Amino acid sequence: MNDALDRLVQHAHETRVIVIGGGVSGLVAARECAKVGLQVTVLEASGGFGGVLRSAEVGGVTLDVGAESYATRGGVVRDLLIELDLGDQIVSPNPAGAWVAGVPGVGAAPLPKGGVLGIPDNPFAPDVRRIIGWAGAWRAYVDRVRPPLTIGHAHSLGRLVRSRLGSRVLDRLVAPVTSGVYSARPDDIDVDLAAPGLNAALTRTGSLTGAVAELRARRSGARAADAPASDVPVPAGKGPAPGGAVEGIAGGMSRLVDALVADLRENFVDLRTGVSAESLSHTDGVWSVTTSVDDEPLAARAVIVALPEGPARALLAPVVPGLEIADPIAPIVEVVTLVVNAPALDLAPRGTGVLTVPGSHTAKALTHSSAKWDWVRDATEPGVHVVRVSFGAQGEEPATAALDDDAAARLALSEAAALLGVELSASALIAAHRSRYVQSQPAAAIGRAAVTAAARGAIRAVSGLGAMGAWISGTGLAQVIPDARDEADRVRSAALWQS
Repeated sequence: MNDALDRLVQHAHETRVIVIGGGVSGLVAARECAKVGLQVTVLEASGGFGGVLRSAEVGGVTLDVGAESYATRGGVVRDLLIELDLGDQIVSPNPAGAWVAGVPGVGAAPLPKGGVLGIPDNPFAPDVRRIIGWAGAWRAYVDRVRPPLTIGHAHSLGRLVRSRLGSRVLDRLVAPVTSGVYSARPDDIDVDLAAPGLNAALTRTGSLTGAVAELRARRSGARAADAPASDVPVPAGKGPAPGGAVEGIAGGMSRLVDALVADLRENFVDLRTGVSAESLSHTDGVWSVTTSVDDEPLAARAVIVALPEGPARALLAPVVPGLEIADPIAPIVEVVTLVVNAPALDLAPRGTGVLTVPGSHTAKALTHSSAKWDWVRDATEPGVHVVRVSFGAQGEEPATAALDDDAAARLALSEAAALLGVELSASALIAAHRSRYVQSQPAAAIGRAAVTAAARGAIRAVSGLGAMGAWISGTGLAQVIPDARDEADRVRSAALWQS
């Protein structure tokens, strides 16, 4: 037995795994492989690790300029932070909640906190009626007297809400949430995936508003002893969440990346930046990875691809039968972070941020970071505020796309003034930073589950190969991290026992 164990340990030290992509999923996968003694090399094409977890110094303050938070569901991100000795740096946002702007005849109003994906449980509640009006409330009440409807897997969120509750609920409550959270239209969101259990609750209660009430009551009871959680799944870094199911890290989410990199270095992982994988080949159980900088291909027993969907498919398709090279219609998102001298924002006039009715504003969402996070507020001088303005959604080029950085900052400042309801002159701008990234298609998009399941099945059929990342696991660290661990465990187990 000892001889067999010794041989396994020796084999682990001689087994090389190459991880292509240094975002969070790639770093987590590398850590899982290194835990069992495998030799691990991480290749990252850019100059730094972390992917959408990015930070930058803006106006003398180090701030998140990519994802700023993570969903608390499952506790997986919190557990990882505790493992990395960051548990005492976990912070919760201000529970004040978000507003919605661009409401016809109203302008801006607090987004109702009760509901699921913006669907209210009571259309006559004052905060709901303020946004949809009496006409919208009475139209939504028709839902209570209509026959029940089984949603079905092909029934979209948009069509369901429109038919049951009317266009005002859809356009003014649901669309701002799906645009801000998913960068997607309600018509493209699968109800069963975005709101599990709503279908069954609708059948039981006979109305959509009744189903929302039942679902919220059941969730509230299930988490009574837990930290507050939202009814809206919020991928890390999206607009202000209508609820409190997110946490952050004091000093910024990039501290998670720094901790992962430090841990990998302590475990002798070979971390390389500025190196992209050009091609893969597989012969006699050995993988060869041609890179942009090495004269000879790198050899490995296993390869894990942790890239965005487009680059991942392009790299994998030649070695994975049945995997098509697709040109996914993924939203391009630009986030402009502003540091402004604006004492008028001291009282957080519109909560922790603003979602917009699609088509009403150039920006899709704004986060008032100084109001949302105490650590951001404490890092700035009195009267100085940090706001993040997001542009771009599915099928919509960001309004900042063709602008230079100065023009993008001016547009973001103008949008911030409009969304927050305060005057922000050009002289109020202290500093700005612009960040651009491709957002993965939401896992709740209609038909998306079948697409990713087919891709994963094709990849797993190839020995010694794995793939991960938001495009295949679903967006948000709460989905990306456990998926990366599971996929890394599958790959490393096969590599360890490979003869």
